[in-house]
Amino acid sequence: MPTRRAVSGRSREPRARFAEELRHLRTERGDSLRQLGERLGWDWSLFGKMEKGETVGGPEVVQALDQHYGTPGLLLALWELAISDQTQFKERYRRYMALEAEATSLWHFAVSVLPGLLQTPGYAREVLAAGGLKSDALDQQVEARMGRRELLAGEDPPQFRTILSEAVLRTPLRDPQQWRQQLEYLREVGERDDVTVQVAPFGAGLHGLTNADVMFLRLPDGRTVAYAENGYRGELVEESASVERLQRAYDSVRDLALSPPDSRKFILRILEDVPCDPST
Repeated sequence: MPTRRAVSGRSREPRARFAEELRHLRTERGDSLRQLGERLGWDWSLFGKMEKGETVGGPEVVQALDQHYGTPGLLLALWELAISDQTQFKERYRRYMALEAEATSLWHFAVSVLPGLLQTPGYAREVLAAGGLKSDALDQQVEARMGRRELLAGEDPPQFRTILSEAVLRTPLRDPQQWRQQLEYLREVGERDDVTVQVAPFGAGLHGLTNADVMFLRLPDGRTVAYAENGYRGELVEESASVERLQRAYDSVRDLALSPPDSRKFILRILEDVPCDPST
């Protein structure tokens, strides 16, 4: 018996399939994006981005859409497939990089590794090599990461704040001299007017960002988006309610962190414990 072929014409790629279904249900109902936003109480532009595949939104908005269209559980099931699709991670990161380039301010929390914007070549190389990169691929990624630092080096750079878990500063590189260079660079950049570095000491205890790095981007149109990641995946968060929850968690960590002057002293104490190059 010949293999049966799908004739729906719909995409088999989960994220695209989810976006197609959203467009199909809305146009079938005869709603405009603005009408949909008014009826459900969300900014209509969110629905437009979801239908373009730029974001998948959060579970709350998807459940509201399921209820609105009378499709109990269908859209939520497609949403779950879309967010778990491994092929989308690089696409999401490319979109994040585009947003980062236009951001007017950035604020960040680091669990265990310094943010790429503040890494030296030696630090970047060891971190990327630990992730499995080798040879030419490693060289290319180190170069690309160093290129990202240009974001903070222009004539009118965005304001940047990072809160570093103490674990970041207690995890040295294997090469003491490379580690010393990284700490010295961190101390220097932390004295700039457009960069704020704070340390969240172990004594601060558990908090809402214990398990993930997160970067918030303030965009020219006034929106804030977030990019949250662990060691295996990252997620671009654009749905306002989800971003607000992450911001509240970030604010609580900032309240627990050392002040910028005390953080500089903390970094200096760690730097003083790193062995000097015996040749100097």
